[in-house]
Amino acid sequence: MKHKIKSRIWIEIDDKVLLGEGRVQLLKAINETGSLSKAAKKLEISYKKAWSLIDAVNKSAKKPVTETSIGGKGGGGAQLTNYGKKLISVFDEINKNCWEFLDKQTEKLNKF
Repeated sequence: MKHKIKSRIWIEIDDKVLLGEGRVQLLKAINETGSLSKAAKKLEISYKKAWSLIDAVNKSAKKPVTETSIGGKGGGGAQLTNYGKKLISVFDEINKNCWEFLDKQTEKLNKF
């Protein structure tokens, strides 16, 4: 029998969620697609939910994580700020370190 430890992390500021796995996935999808609506479609969530998540992140963060442009002939768009990209990078690093730690703890359980 193999043991497994499961965990999810999120980062809070003043008791409000700043980042978690879902918000990071949304930010990454915005970075890939250049659009909040395309990112929402890619993740199969409503535009309203996607907008609400990004709004919450932007309000909690020290600086904006996304920038938007108004639609025109080619349509509007959204992109990550440098601060947003750094936040994702830090979150991914913390998450990776957390999983490596949990894997080591699991090895202890699997020894007996």
